[in-house]
Amino acid sequence: MIKRIGSLFFVGSVFFMQAQEKTTDIETIEVQGKFISTPYKSANQNITIITKEEIAHSPAKSIDEVLQQVAGMDIRRRGANGVQSDVTFRGSSFEQVLLLINGIRMNDSQTGHNALNIPVDLADVERIEVIKGPAARRFGQNAYAGAINIITKINSGKNVKINAEAGDYESYGLGLSAHLGGEKFSNSLNMSSNSSQGYMYNTDYDIRNVFYQSQLKIKDGDVKLQAGFSEKKFGANGFYSSAAATEQYEELQASIISLAHRQSFGNFKLNSNIYWRRGQDMYLYNRQKPEIYRNMHIGNNVGGEVNSSYTWGLGTTGVGVELRKEFLASNNLGNRERFVSQVFFEHYFSFFDKKLNISPGISWANYSNAGNFFYPGLDVGYNFTGNSKVYGNISKVHRVPTFTDLFYMSKTENGNPNLKPESALYAEIGYQYQTKNILVKASGFLRDSNKPIDWIKTSLNDPVWYAQNVGDMKIKGIEIEVSHQVLNWLKYSVGYTYLDNDFKQSKDFVSRYTLDNLKHQYIEKLEIKFLKNFTNEIVYRYNQRLNNGSYHLLDEKISFAKKDYSMYVLINNITNTEYTEAFGVKMPQRWFHIGFSYNINIK
Repeated sequence: MIKRIGSLFFVGSVFFMQAQEKTTDIETIEVQGKFISTPYKSANQNITIITKEEIAHSPAKSIDEVLQQVAGMDIRRRGANGVQSDVTFRGSSFEQVLLLINGIRMNDSQTGHNALNIPVDLADVERIEVIKGPAARRFGQNAYAGAINIITKINSGKNVKINAEAGDYESYGLGLSAHLGGEKFSNSLNMSSNSSQGYMYNTDYDIRNVFYQSQLKIKDGDVKLQAGFSEKKFGANGFYSSAAATEQYEELQASIISLAHRQSFGNFKLNSNIYWRRGQDMYLYNRQKPEIYRNMHIGNNVGGEVNSSYTWGLGTTGVGVELRKEFLASNNLGNRERFVSQVFFEHYFSFFDKKLNISPGISWANYSNAGNFFYPGLDVGYNFTGNSKVYGNISKVHRVPTFTDLFYMSKTENGNPNLKPESALYAEIGYQYQTKNILVKASGFLRDSNKPIDWIKTSLNDPVWYAQNVGDMKIKGIEIEVSHQVLNWLKYSVGYTYLDNDFKQSKDFVSRYTLDNLKHQYIEKLEIKFLKNFTNEIVYRYNQRLNNGSYHLLDEKISFAKKDYSMYVLINNITNTEYTEAFGVKMPQRWFHIGFSYNINIK
């Protein structure tokens, strides 16, 4: 393995010395915050931007598979093609990551397992903003270890796009998107259907998504409406409880509707929104005999926020308020609800001709059944030149237990109503060098957690998992990323993350989440454009877990695009590797996909 990594870094070094050509420019992208939007190049946090072009060339079938190619992210999939995944950052749990669509929260209060139940397909995505590290003082609960903001875009003009795909295991997909409107008012509708008989017994799935957006431009701003519905039905062979539970089945639904207003009044900017997210989760222990064991959870989050910023002589000041009511009705968890109030404050200072940037901030949150929490933080960055900077940030974060953590009861899992909120101090220091064709990032980070929540059992033979606050834990790590557009037709990137998990309690129990993080992660990408309209991207990944071995994966996508139509051939797991990502759930081996799309312009 050492020789393999060494040879790959050598190849990267050779590419790094080559001449430079034009590449995708992300310098002008602004990272969307609640009240202060920051140019990517000026951000004093470790942020990754995944562009629409990168998504189109990626050998990925779903958003979770795209995120797997980001250094520091650990996507724990059950099944394939976006069926069910947990999102973690740098050794975090899946409950500690916030997922947003156009700034609207998609996490629910039942469980973080449902965070990626979203009504958005890859074809809808304009870009994905990945904030590595705590973002709670800007976004609130769940942004404990990181946040992901999926940005969609409404195109002007009139066109209809159709796409179809097929692959192994009788998998197929159909999609339709339509855009209608002009510069002032525009609409977009996207629909898709994907299905497969599954790569092993009882892993079949059906996934349906519908997503609508509209945008009305007003003076110095806009009003946006989004509404979406997602439904997943899938066999869950061994996904939960134990590998012996081969007959499990689940149906998930997620709905979102929001109305957002954004407008500038000179130096004063105002952003506001109201939203409603509904989630439904139906689980059967045996799909053939539903009477044996059935869970039904229906959750609703209703909220709104008002955020503002004002630029004046001493910088930019941002203030925001969010109110949210969380409801849950469940035959297992009972009828639960809580009201959440949050206030956000941040100020952006700039000194020495904008070379030194300092952003202190704090947020306060009140949970009606858990009390008050403060999330203070500080970001600092110094630009040596226009291309080179150092940055550092430190934040205090908390997470309130979900209703599943508190109240779930079954023959194999016992929640704990006496759980305490978990907290952590998170710090990172890093260096970034960026030109139009080269991006180099290196950072070191520390998350010192107090009373982290985990599901544990006393021994491997114990049939029951128990929710507990376990001992204090320190996760230290380093992360290195290099991306280089070598030539106009050649792009190369590598990323490496190392994690050291220092658990301060005697390990006399079996951990379900806390002690199963990645120790080494290596990601390498090579993109080659040829014959004018062809692109070939190869992605190699190496993962070594703290307690669960290692594996190598290789994916490839060859795509052809010309004016209004495109085609692709995609191969996942070329080397036919046998591996698992979550709790021993066997993942698919080699899987072929083909697809095409055609765009019809309407005059």
